[in-house]
Amino acid sequence: MKSFIYGLCMITGLAGYAQAVEVQQWERIPIALPLVVGEERIVFIDQNMRVGLPRALTGKLRVQSTGGAIYLLANEPIAPTRLQLQNMASGEIVLVDIAASASTPERSTLEPLKIVMGEPRSNRYGQGRTAKKAKADQKVDRAEEQVSKNDTPSSKRETPVPVVITRYAAQMLYAPLRTVEPVAGVSQVNLNRRLDLTTLIPTLPIKAWALGAWRMEGYWVTAVKLQNTSAQHLMLDPRDLMGDFTAATFQHPYLGAKGDASDTTIVYLVTRGRGLAKSLVPSTIARIDPKGGSREE
Repeated sequence: MKSFIYGLCMITGLAGYAQAVEVQQWERIPIALPLVVGEERIVFIDQNMRVGLPRALTGKLRVQSTGGAIYLLANEPIAPTRLQLQNMASGEIVLVDIAASASTPERSTLEPLKIVMGEPRSNRYGQGRTAKKAKADQKVDRAEEQVSKNDTPSSKRETPVPVVITRYAAQMLYAPLRTVEPVAGVSQVNLNRRLDLTTLIPTLPIKAWALGAWRMEGYWVTAVKLQNTSAQHLMLDPRDLMGDFTAATFQHPYLGAKGDASDTTIVYLVTRGRGLAKSLVPSTIARIDPKGGSREE
């Protein structure tokens, strides 16, 4: 009996050392994360995340990230502030609202927080088909034609890759980051913002410069800003573009006269197997002469 009571006391004592973990699910609603000055709090999230730290928190908040855990330590009281945690693989943004207050004797130690990602989104945009869907499609394909042994139905996508990355690029430029729909496999690539784009659309009085580029499964999409330099209203036509492009999409179908709010737009250029720089007509070969013909450099 004594041994039983001793064992029970030992278990009770060890339970006191076991620290609970608060679990919250990310459902596009900012997650509240209170902090205590001088007390480190751990956030567990099984993703490779990058923490966006506002400049106002420099020196006030120490942030360390490793192995799917984020360690936050407030050095002084912090007013309610929003942090952005970005998934490095998909680009998805998780919003966390922090606020640090001074420690008090009656305050209990804050427990670690675990963030659980919500249900996966529909595979109709950017994702491979589910096994069940792929099997059903495979039966239809076999009824129509003999499926090749090398064909892997699960690797097919509901939406073509050029459409996926074009939509993703448009969201990255025009939509709030918290609303950007994550896409597995998309990664941002380095881009020379001084890229010579004089041969992109030489028949129109338009100034162009590159803004950003993303890559997915052998396709590149480059967002190029277009600005009307004339007093004319210009209609935009993909056939006026010069270069080796898989697809081209204008954010707006026209450009207003110079100085108008509508004199600027974006064109999304999709290339395959290489970036935009290697898909343009070299400016050193020839330029279009406004009076007709061409002139050598």
